[in-house]
Amino acid sequence: MAEQIEEVLRQFGVLKEGHFRLASGLHSGQYFEKFRILEHPDLVTQFAARIAETYRDKGVTIVCGPTTGGVIIAFEVARQLKARCVVAEKNETSGRKIGRGFQFAPEDRILVVDDVLTTGGSVNDTLAALRAFPGTVVGIAVLIDRSVQPPQARGPSSEPGGGPFPMPHFAVYRRAVQNFPPDNCPLCAQGIPLVAPGSTKTPKP
Repeated sequence: MAEQIEEVLRQFGVLKEGHFRLASGLHSGQYFEKFRILEHPDLVTQFAARIAETYRDKGVTIVCGPTTGGVIIAFEVARQLKARCVVAEKNETSGRKIGRGFQFAPEDRILVVDDVLTTGGSVNDTLAALRAFPGTVVGIAVLIDRSVQPPQARGPSSEPGGGPFPMPHFAVYRRAVQNFPPDNCPLCAQGIPLVAPGSTKTPKP
């Protein structure tokens, strides 16, 4: 199944090879362009269905996603689970907040959903924002988990795993990808041009 999903990711230009600066500031030889998924509603529906089926028996009443891509995934998962969709926006300074008049009840069961997992920062910020509200987080799910470091191999997409969160998380697709700090990057040492996806400027190595 993981091989089939990877074929789809390559077909739609989601999985890219080269030398990339990630949003975290780390460098990597692989990049997952989430917007190649998000621009195809049918593809979003298919990926979200795997998340929805995994948590269908958890009694989820709210699906919460961080802006930007996480909200699109959260909306579709919530639609399939017949739950509400809540948005975690960036704070003016740091972290995330849940505003816009969203309401929670003690009996709410919350699923946190995001697009691509690298360091877990946006999900952890979402979890922190949720602590100000009643309800129970019953799961964490992402479309793509690239946080697993070698020597671990590519894992089955249906297997929940651990990671940088206080509970196991589910990933539709999981792949071991090595990231490098900018001052110790073998790709920089090889002189491979560095690209910052989503940016109009070419970053300095």
